[in-house]
Amino acid sequence: MLFKLSMSGLKSKLKDYVVLLIGLVMSISIFYMFQTLALNKAFLEANSTIKSIGFVFQTGSVLLAIITFFYILYANSFLLSLRQKEFGMYMMLGAKKNKITLIMFIETIVIGIASIIFGITVGIGLAQGIGKLLMKQLNFTVSGYQGFYVPSMVMTCLFFFSLFILSAVINSVKLSRISVLQLVHADTQKDSVVIKGKANGVVAFFSIILLGIGYASMMNLDKLRESGIMISMLTATAGTYMLFASVLPFIIKKLKGNKKYREKGINAFTFAQLNFRINHLTKVLATVAMLVALGAGAISGGLAFKNNVIKSTERMEIYDTVIYNPTAEEMKILNSIPFIEKNKYRYKVDDRFVYYLKEDLEKYRPLIHEENKKGYTGKVKRVTENLPVGAVSSDSQNNKKILPDEWASALRSIQPSYLNYFDKGLKIVDLKTYNDIRGNKGIVFFGKTDDFASHIKEWKRIDELQLVKYKNLKADDMLSKYEIYNGFYTVACGTVFMGLFLGIAFLAMMASCLMFKILSGATKDITRYEMLRKIGVRSELLTKSIYKELFLVFLFPAIVGIIHVLIGMNMFRYLVIDPYFRIWVPIVIFIIIYMIYYFITVQLYKRIVLPNEE
Repeated sequence: MLFKLSMSGLKSKLKDYVVLLIGLVMSISIFYMFQTLALNKAFLEANSTIKSIGFVFQTGSVLLAIITFFYILYANSFLLSLRQKEFGMYMMLGAKKNKITLIMFIETIVIGIASIIFGITVGIGLAQGIGKLLMKQLNFTVSGYQGFYVPSMVMTCLFFFSLFILSAVINSVKLSRISVLQLVHADTQKDSVVIKGKANGVVAFFSIILLGIGYASMMNLDKLRESGIMISMLTATAGTYMLFASVLPFIIKKLKGNKKYREKGINAFTFAQLNFRINHLTKVLATVAMLVALGAGAISGGLAFKNNVIKSTERMEIYDTVIYNPTAEEMKILNSIPFIEKNKYRYKVDDRFVYYLKEDLEKYRPLIHEENKKGYTGKVKRVTENLPVGAVSSDSQNNKKILPDEWASALRSIQPSYLNYFDKGLKIVDLKTYNDIRGNKGIVFFGKTDDFASHIKEWKRIDELQLVKYKNLKADDMLSKYEIYNGFYTVACGTVFMGLFLGIAFLAMMASCLMFKILSGATKDITRYEMLRKIGVRSELLTKSIYKELFLVFLFPAIVGIIHVLIGMNMFRYLVIDPYFRIWVPIVIFIIIYMIYYFITVQLYKRIVLPNEE
């Protein structure tokens, strides 16, 4: 009987539960996908560089789990508020409170099980498709990889089922503490004003202080490091909720009190509507603002990390390739690449030194990184210092002529570690001295293109030929520019995918929260709209009022959320070179998604409060 009642309750509020289900299914499916990519052995063992992606997706799983935890608690509290009057009627008819509590518990668990089933089903498809797409981006294939992965399934089921059990227990406790009269009259109770008078100004002042501390921590994360992350998270979150609790009611009150705006059309009714429920709206709007910041920020961070790949690589290595004594096959590949600069230096090696010809070095002066007092500038310059014959590196002893710093840096940068030349000094000699030296001679070729990423296949092939040439050399020890790029690119690809799907999940939850809150209170407004229609207010004005009211509800969290994103991206400044790379892309994506949900919410709200107009 209790199960039938709970199922009947689910059917009666199915439209409201669907809103919750959409966000849950999205969260569960993405969580499952992250776990599959982070734990799948066939995927991780296929390539040594791919192992770093596991940490990226585990990080994404943790972030998603934290947000989902609060989302489930928050959304279920809305569902409880929808059923309060119904539960009160059951109790007035003689039902015991423990039975009503059990009904609510069953409903929450059923919703949880349904969302887990749908979520994992969608997640298997996501894991299969996104895994293949990621492998394609990283230029490798895995025959044993499948989106259906039992360990990920077990992890997802255990985590989310635990969340739903906890949520059901919390809802049951809340319901047990509410009296019968409170349940019956739940839809006629006005939200209490928590902050009044001067206290509102005090809270607003502290909200600004906390946000200022949070923003300052974000902008100085390179100095504060881990403590800065904790400070910014705590202060920015607390400041956001306090800002909405104090400033938003103040703004609505001022709009309502402004005679010019109030007497235009039926603005008096619109502002009265907002003022009536504003204290209940502040919490959800603050939550939406935080989810907007997290969603758009996740996408922005992914793009910034992807853009950072080539810049980080260039920061470590100027020349695209450096080859000692290139073979005929290597030269064939090199000749097919359109270098903007390519040079060859002759050298000899004995027990003490690596000797370079002054004539070659002077003719083709190498490039080095440009630096100032703050460090690396992101630019390169050509060596300008004089190069004296007989100059040696500081590694050698008892020499008066020391190789200038720029030349020492440039020459060391074109000496691969696997040649074991770092234990020898460098010495500059002229042609006559060079010819008299007894030692192994050779040529070092180095070149630079205008687009390193356009010739990835060639760089990869050259590295493979280097492994053939040097039998004792391992790929992990090579540290060529291609290997450096590949390492950065692997992590960046994982970060882009993680950021994109985290952003989608956060935005989906954000939209669900806002739609759910607005629509859950729509039934209370039916009587007021009917009264306005009966006294002759045109339907066009009522529709315009709905658009305006909901626009203001959507606008404030959007503004705060975007401000959080624009300032919060400073958190990545010490990790990426340009954290604001194409910042407009996620903002545009967010605005489009946000506007779609806004118009959908308006239409659904109109169907409830103006049913005869549809």
